[in-house]
Amino acid sequence: MPSLRLQRVRELLKREIGEVIRREIPVGEAGLITVNDVMVGSDLQMATVYVGILGNAEQQKKGFAQLNQHRKRIQGLVGKAVILKYTPQLRFVIDESIEQGNKVLKIIDELEHSGPQDEKPSENN
Repeated sequence: MPSLRLQRVRELLKREIGEVIRREIPVGEAGLITVNDVMVGSDLQMATVYVGILGNAEQQKKGFAQLNQHRKRIQGLVGKAVILKYTPQLRFVIDESIEQGNKVLKIIDELEHSGPQDEKPSENN
């Protein structure tokens, strides 16, 4: 389990990276980019940023490309806003957990609606 300090740094980075992305990358071109989680190494040198991009396939592709293209600028702005000994190097990863969760919920919903229909109360008890 990560230390309390590491958890607080993760949450702070998550909030600040989300704000920088919201200000820097227009929604129309890149879809809506959300920061779902940030994993930080114990030495705070690297941070993996899990992002979700809402929009069509082209917007998702453009959004991810813009994140990687503007990575150093985002990293610099986060470094100015969050005072740490080292500003972690950011690495963006598409987080597909929400999409996978929605698929599971859809399957569960379909199973509930198409449950066993052959069951009839027996009269021979």
